[in-house]
Amino acid sequence: MMQAAITLPVGYKHAPTSAEADVTIQVGDMNMLPTSQWIYALVAPFPTIPDGVTFDELIHAWEGDTHPQFDGSPLLMTESTLGVLTAFWGAPNPQAVRLLSGDELLAYAWSNKPSWAIVPFEELEPRWKVLAIDDQSPIRKDFNPSTYSLTIPFILSSDVSLHPESLSLPSTNRDTSRLTTLVMTGVTALVRATAYTMELKGITYPALDIGSVLADADITHISNEIPFSPDCPYPSPSMPSLVFCSNPKYIELLETIGTDVIELTGDHFMDYGADATLYTLEMYQDHSWLYYGGGANSGEAQQPVFIENNGNRFAFIGCNIGCQVKTEIPCDAIATANHPGAAQCDFDWLSTEIPALREAGYQVIFTFQHREYYTYTTEPLLAVDFGKISAAGATIISGSQAHQPHGFSFEDESYIHYGLGNLFFDQFHYCGYYACDDAFIDRHVFYNGRHISTELITIHFVDYARPRLMTLDERVHFLELMFSASDW
Repeated sequence: MMQAAITLPVGYKHAPTSAEADVTIQVGDMNMLPTSQWIYALVAPFPTIPDGVTFDELIHAWEGDTHPQFDGSPLLMTESTLGVLTAFWGAPNPQAVRLLSGDELLAYAWSNKPSWAIVPFEELEPRWKVLAIDDQSPIRKDFNPSTYSLTIPFILSSDVSLHPESLSLPSTNRDTSRLTTLVMTGVTALVRATAYTMELKGITYPALDIGSVLADADITHISNEIPFSPDCPYPSPSMPSLVFCSNPKYIELLETIGTDVIELTGDHFMDYGADATLYTLEMYQDHSWLYYGGGANSGEAQQPVFIENNGNRFAFIGCNIGCQVKTEIPCDAIATANHPGAAQCDFDWLSTEIPALREAGYQVIFTFQHREYYTYTTEPLLAVDFGKISAAGATIISGSQAHQPHGFSFEDESYIHYGLGNLFFDQFHYCGYYACDDAFIDRHVFYNGRHISTELITIHFVDYARPRLMTLDERVHFLELMFSASDW
């Protein structure tokens, strides 16, 4: 709220009513030079299919028309928000708005889907989906407040003699210097038919359609399961062995997509032996890329890595569930005190490490290399183990093991995505019902030390190497399927 953001100078206090005030904060209009621009967001429960509306549709709903995608649901908001919008747009149709307290909005909206609401930007949280208006969204880096329909201008009105220079409004509730975008991705394995296609069509061919989506993020996470090796043979699309390596020149693809942090929890990181694994770590170090979830030994593999961006502090940590649970992988894929590999999950250690990281002010980004299931729904074993990490306090919990994408959950204060699917891997037309042809990139948005929103970017493979953004019809069908698999 605007009022909460104002620090009054000595000698000033809040007046009970505007009639009793010497200085008032008023909604201006777009023709005036505002003292402050306050950003509001149109939101809906996270499992909502539409991604946005036009301003004409929104204002018609304000005036009492039914919006077909929201089934005649009134716009939910607090009394304070209603007052601001009434001053800006005029009074709504009485049936077009339902007033609730700020504490009631989210729960009511989730219990009455389809539903939508308008909230101040500072009150966003991950269980809301932010809806774009005329393709403008305040959670995106290319957001333009001057063309956004929910940018509300405020002015100070007072007797000049009573208006000290020390009394001023914050310029906005959305400061771009406090916002960070993080993209989390699924499986990268530059091998077999993916690598063969890269040899034929170019090293950066897989990024042709989605490269800018990845590179535009402030922090780009890549889970690369495969070691680079100078001895890696020319790729074969029909390679029967599951012992993998990548040609070192393929690192150009990771450069092109703006890689910042590499996850090393994968089952295949030791496929070509310790020399290739250590060679790969040196390549990442030469690129100044952080890596976690694997390393030169078990101590390094277990340790989190830290990134700070725009005042938001992140700790990345991850592990492999291990060969006792995931019996199809060799036990030497796991790092020991004496050889490299992936970090073995140690839930006792994580139950103390994650709270300590949160206490130190970090947003904990946790990734699993767990058992692989070819289902959309969440298998019980995944639910239990992901739940342990949620109980420990991780902000984001992301399944990097899944080739077929899985559903979602919100538990405690955690956003959980049990499996994103493939980013770059050759399972085109491989899974039942071509389920591995589709996948997610999760774009998480942080502001002023909080996770405030997640956008689901949906991708579809056109061949063994290259995903593209889904068409609208593909996206609607896929989201309906995945939200149903999440019991939403």
